[in-house]
Parts: sequence; structure tokens; C-alpha cells
Amino acid sequence: MSFVQLNHIVKSFKHQEVLKDISLEIPEGQIFGLLGPSGSGKTTLIKIMLGLLKPSDGTAVIEDTVMPSLKQMRSIGYMAQSDALYSELTARENLLFFASIYGIRKSRRKRRVEDIAKMVDLTDHLDKKLAAFSGGMLRRMSLAAALMHYPKLLVLDEPTVGIDPVLRASIWKDLKNLQNQGTTIIITTHVMDEAEKCDCLAMLRNGRIIAQGSPAELQEASKSSTLEEAFLYYGQHGKSAAGSVE
Repeated sequence: MSFVQLNHIVKSFKHQEVLKDISLEIPEGQIFGLLGPSGSGKTTLIKIMLGLLKPSDGTAVIEDTVMPSLKQMRSIGYMAQSDALYSELTARENLLFFASIYGIRKSRRKRRVEDIAKMVDLTDHLDKKLAAFSGGMLRRMSLAAALMHYPKLLVLDEPTVGIDPVLRASIWKDLKNLQNQGTTIIITTHVMDEAEKCDCLAMLRNGRIIAQGSPAELQEASKSSTLEEAFLYYGQHGKSAAGSVE
């Protein structure tokens, strides 16, 4: 049984159809990537998946529950492209606030904040106001907030934009550790080396899935030496499931 299931999702804004009959099944425990350029529909798709947007047609289901569902939202961590943080508060105050919102017991909040800050390399900045943070530091704060409540499903929309390569590698190591603990992770990206780290990919272009499979399967089926070449190939030739070409 799939952990996340999208059934024939269609989304239109006024007269523009931005998602065109998208169906996906994502198993529990995977790191699943949505790979595509800006405007391909990645963010719209995950917002529908999470129940933040209503589809024009189709359904999104998480753990057998049709979204939107407030109960399911409590077990999901979501890092949006825009940082929804409080700039007048310190990093510690922000994280303590999110810990309280997520219902983490007061006796555990301080330790949880310290553990998450260490994960995203913000320990030395916990008592600084976010108004003084760089763009990369704010992205790390957003990731920390999304992880605060030990989510079963972690959804990350372009999480490493503006983050230096060394920290990006560290964050990916932590994502792999979370996966090993049973967390299902869905990530949107347009960066090919990040896409290669995913267990499975859905390539999106112009609101459609043009290919789906593991990075190795997609490259092998398209006889491509790189994932970028594979993306260009499927964009020209079309696809079916698991990377095979129509």
C-alpha cells in the first residue's frame, strides 16, 4: 500500500491548466524527488498533496486519508519556499514557539531545540534575532521548524536553495538518517546532483509527469550518461512508468 497516493490530479487557475492528470504512488520510507524547472508545477502539486490547495479534479491520499485532513497535517513537516518565520524573535524563540504549536511536552522542548539546531548547524546562532540572518540561515531555520515534531512525512520545497555546498551535504546526510528512522521524505528540486540522491524521481515538465523511476533506471532506459541528459530525452520522447519510453 502506498503511503502517499495522487489520483488523476488536475489543477487550473482561471483558464490555465497547470497540472494535467498527474497520478503518483509513493511508498513509505522513500526519499522521493519531484524534479523539474521553475513553472513545471512542483509546488502546486505538493500543496495539493498536503491539502493546502484544492485540486480542480482528482484526489490526494496520505495513509488512506483523503486530504485535506487536520489529523494528517499534525504528522507532516512542511518546508515551503518562503520562510514563514518571525524575524523579531530569536532562533531559539522561533523554535520553542513551533515546539509548543506541535504539542511537544514542555520538559522536552529545550532539548529538542538544541538537537535540531545542531542538525542544521545553527547552535551558535540560537540567541540571535532572525532579522540578522542571511538567506541561507533562514532556509536552515525553516528546515529546523519542519523537523521539530518528528514528522512521519517530511515535504521539502527547494530546501537547499541559498545554502553552501558543505552544509547542503550535511543536510542530505541528516535526511538519510531520518529516512533510516522511518521518515518518508518528498523533495522538490531542479538541481540534478540532489535528484541523484533520491530513491525515486518523478520528472515534471509543463504540468505533466514525463518520466518516473529511480535515477539509475531513468538513465539506463534513456541511454543517458547523466540525469540532465535523461530529462531532456524524456521531454522530447514522452514516457511511461518506471522510466520506460512510450
